[in-house]
Parts: sequence; structure tokens; C-alpha cells
Amino acid sequence: MGCSSSVADRRSENVIRAAILIQKWYRFTMARLEMRRRYSLSIFQSIEYADEQDQLQLIQKWKMGCTWQRYALQGRIEFPSLSMCQNGISQIFTSPSAPQVVDEDLCLKEFEKKIDVPDSYYGPRLSFPLTVEDANALLHAFRNEQLLHARYVLQLLSETRRVLKEMPNITHLSTSYSKEITVCGDLHGNLDDLLLIFYKNGLPSEQNRYVFNGDFVDRGKNSMEILIILFAFLLIYPNDLHLNRGNHEDYIMNLRYGFTKEVSKKYKLKSLMRPPKSVKERQDQTEKRISTTKPSKHIANQHVARKTQDNSSAGFAESSGSNSPADPALKEWKQILDILWSDPRSQNGCTPNKCRGGGCYFGPDVTAKLFERYNLKMLIRSHEFKPEGYEISHDGKVITIFSASNYYEEGSNRGAYIKLNPELIPRFVQYQVSKFTRRKNLRERVGTIESSALKSLREKIYAHKSELTSAFAQYDVNGTGRISVNDWAAAMESVLQLELPWRMLRSQLAQMNPDGEVDFMSCFYDLKMGQPIKEAQPALAETLCRYRKDLEIIFNIIDKDHSGLISLEEFSQTWRLFTSHLGIDVQDDSIDKLVLSIDYNKDGHIDFNEFLEAFHVVHRLEKKATS
Repeated sequence: MGCSSSVADRRSENVIRAAILIQKWYRFTMARLEMRRRYSLSIFQSIEYADEQDQLQLIQKWKMGCTWQRYALQGRIEFPSLSMCQNGISQIFTSPSAPQVVDEDLCLKEFEKKIDVPDSYYGPRLSFPLTVEDANALLHAFRNEQLLHARYVLQLLSETRRVLKEMPNITHLSTSYSKEITVCGDLHGNLDDLLLIFYKNGLPSEQNRYVFNGDFVDRGKNSMEILIILFAFLLIYPNDLHLNRGNHEDYIMNLRYGFTKEVSKKYKLKSLMRPPKSVKERQDQTEKRISTTKPSKHIANQHVARKTQDNSSAGFAESSGSNSPADPALKEWKQILDILWSDPRSQNGCTPNKCRGGGCYFGPDVTAKLFERYNLKMLIRSHEFKPEGYEISHDGKVITIFSASNYYEEGSNRGAYIKLNPELIPRFVQYQVSKFTRRKNLRERVGTIESSALKSLREKIYAHKSELTSAFAQYDVNGTGRISVNDWAAAMESVLQLELPWRMLRSQLAQMNPDGEVDFMSCFYDLKMGQPIKEAQPALAETLCRYRKDLEIIFNIIDKDHSGLISLEEFSQTWRLFTSHLGIDVQDDSIDKLVLSIDYNKDGHIDFNEFLEAFHVVHRLEKKATS
């Protein structure tokens, strides 16, 4: 009897020990997976913010450069790049009152008449005014990956523009007339998220009001479809669906982050997608410039939800020490920049947002003063990635809502939207569109996110190879090619300035010898340039690799006919202006030889998309695996 009892006790003890061991292993495994997920998201966000910082700096430099040349030459534009300023960039980088060169005999209706809808077109056929049936037809077509014909797109844009011009800058939404209001955040071209929101929450209607808080486009592949759907419901329910403007509702942002490419790819009639303005419209724009450049945000107090609307371009910070003439609208642009690009933080005070390169960080004290001054209760804002789709900060006064799930990579984050009841008590609804995620276990999902994040980081590292090599050499006094982990991490941060946990990432990025030192050149072993061109010197190739996106924006502005071709003279002189503003030291003859080598058929033009493709980073191991 005693033996049986002791055996049973030992078995129970072993079971408990095994359970504790399994529990420890599980917690350890989950902690490591969570750590990998978090640092992967940190990599994505740091690179995103660094990219935005480069974007704003580029635009600011070009804006100031064009302004300076315009005053210095008294309106005479002599460089091809500056003629681009006169015809294209000036209307983007200067105030909205700047005159635009247009054919006054053309108008939108004439454009529409030039586009016939063939009998073979089997997509939605819209008739105005739109009905709910038209909106349902659009939803059905886009679910089946159909395109809306260009003629209907132009008609829709024309009607939407007309309606938006008649709306006030600030709209008051009262929950007294509706049980709830739904607020959605960034969608960034993710159509599946919008369709899921409508499936879970219902379509917009008089009884089901929506506020979409900007950043509808860029990054995702279905920005056009999202805009068409939102514009259609706006026309059907102009008092019940409201669209705020985000920092990505901007022409230059769209050039860099994908929307322009998407439109060009889906609609070949590119020149028709941006019809000219009539004289009266330009006069109206000049007279109403101040009133039409108010930034969009959504602020709710105890009884009223307010929003502002805007169709203007983003503003830019004034460069310090600039001797260029003062722009009369610069203050207004800086205000727009501050509102559209700023983020909350936990520390008190208001400081420049150096991570993004524009706007500011505002603390709880700033929020409290603003709320007291304007008798507000709650600020619902977007513009910022959140892993769970939302975040509550500043003692519940500030809510960030982000509706694009899988933003960085499949499985990287949830999306969310807010339901506001008459008492303005928020209820959060989270979701994640998962076509492939459910087929993977947690380890596989985290592995996918981590792999994608590290790939982006390695490309960033390779684009700064020369600077990193110099920084490593400062710590490698004896020229051994090896430095300590601390020195390696310090060099990485000093050059890249991404504020990442470099010591933790070392094992993923560089090799270590048995003595515990880092072989710093191993950071570049698995990376190379896409299509090596013998005429490209290493320093020039690295410069082109680093500034591919910046150059692509400039080239797209030059390329007025969207042919993908620019002349050798335009390229060379644009490059010289670009390098002078960025302080890049590249010999003119080096770029000239390179450009001539790209002109394969010797017709005086180059395909700059093909040109830039030669200077992207290829991962050697991935190339071997796919070959």
C-alpha cells in the first residue's frame, strides 16, 4: 500500500516537473518570437521614417532651388531641369496661386468625349447621379479584379471634385442624429481591408455614417479602387460619408510610394487622367487659396465630431540658413506640414519630428492645453502604424487608428476601426485580412516578417557601403578587418541613424570570429548590384543605388508624356542640379559616360526605368535559390 502511494507520488511529481518544463519552454519560445516580431516591426518603421525624411528633404531642396532660380533669373528658366520647374515642379512646389500652363480650349467634358467605351467592356457602366446599385456594382467588379473604364473614372472624378468644392472646410457631425459613427484610419491601397470593414460593419448609409481619416492611397496595389469606392459613396451619401486628407493625398508622395505607378499601369490614357484647369477655376483657386488649404483632421468633443477637408499639396519646412526670397505662403504650408505629419509621444513638450523629417512630436501637456482652449474631449487621428490597429495615449485623450492590416508584410499587424456611440465612447473592432496567414503557424508567420524586414535593412546597409566601411575603419586601428560588437553597433548607428537594437541584430547581419569580434565586411557578402555596368564607377553606382527613389520622382516629373524616356541633356543637367543640392561629389564625365552607355539605340533618349533598375540591390542567396 505504501509502495503504491510513493510510486503514485513520484509519478505526480514527474508530471508536475514536466508541465513546468514545458511551460518554461513555451514561455521562452513565445518570448523569443515576440522579440523577433518587435524588432522586425522596428526595422520596418525605422526604414519607413528614414525614407519619409529623405522625401521631405528632397522636396524642400528642390522647392528652394526652383524658387531661388526663379528670382535670380527674373523668371527666365534656362536649364532643362529648371524648365521643368516652370512647367511642372513650380506648380507642385510653390503656392497654389502659381499659374499653370494649360490649354484653355480643353476641358474635362471634352476629355470624356474622346474616350469611347467599347462594346467588349464588361465592367460596371455608371450613370449619374449614382445610386446604391452603382456602388454595389463597383464592389462586385473590384472583388473580381475588374477595372472601371477610364471614361467612368473621369466622370466620377469630375462629380467628386464638384461636390468637394461645395463643401465647407469644417464639417460638424452630431451623434444625436445617428446611433454610431465609424472612424477608419489609413488604408494605403489595401482593398481587402475596406471590403472587410464594409462586410463586418455594413455599407455607408444615412443610418451608418463613416469618417475615413486619410491616407487612402500608396504602398498597396488597389489605391485606385479604394478611391473609386469612397468617391462613389461620397456622391451617394454626401452628408453621411466624410473623407479627411492625409499626408499621402499628395502628388509628390504618390510619385514615390506607388499610386502614380498604379494609375499609369491600370490606365494607359495617362495624359487624360490629369485634365487642365479652366481660367475661371484657376482664378477661383487663387482667390480661395487660403480657405482651401486647411489641413484635414478629425477631432471630437462631447457632442460634435469635426473634420476639415483639403485638396492642396503638402507643405515643407523652411531650410535653415536659406537666402532665398520668402514665399508668402510658406507659413501656411508649414502649418499644413505640422498637422499632417505630427505624432503624439508620452513625454511632455513639443519637439521637431526628426524621425519623419517633418511635423513635430507633441506630448500630453500640449494635448491638455489644446483641449482646454477649444473645449475638446477627444482627438482621433491616424497617420501612424500600430501593431494592434489602434493605440490610446495621453490619458485616453488621443486615439490613433490604423486600418491597413498586413501593412509591412503578411501577418505583420492587425487593422482596426472605431465605433463612436452618442456619448462618444469608443469601441474598437480589430481584424486581419488573412489569405495565407492562417495556413502558417506562429513561428512561420514571424519568420516571414523577420525575413522581409532584414531584407529591407540589408538593402539600406548596402546603399551606404562606403560610409559604413569608413566608419568601421575608424575603429579598426590595426587594419584587421575585425572590430568589437560595441564598435560595430556604434558605427552602424552613426551612419544609418535608424535607432535599432544593433547588438541584437548582429547575428543576422554580420559574422563573428571565435574571439568574439565582428568581421565588418561580412555585412556586404550576400549583396551586390543588380545589373553591373562597367561604365559605372563604384562610388557612382552606390550613389545611384542610394538615391534611386529620389531620382525616380524627378524623372517622372520631367517625363511629361509618360513615355518613360528622357533626353540625355535633360538627364545630365537634372543630375547636376540634383547632386549640387544634395552635396554629392560625382564627376560630370562619369555620369556622362554612364548615360551614353545606356542609350543603346543612340537616339538621344534613355529609358530611365531601365536605367534605375540596373542600380538596385540583389540578394545573392535568393538569386541562387530562384535560378
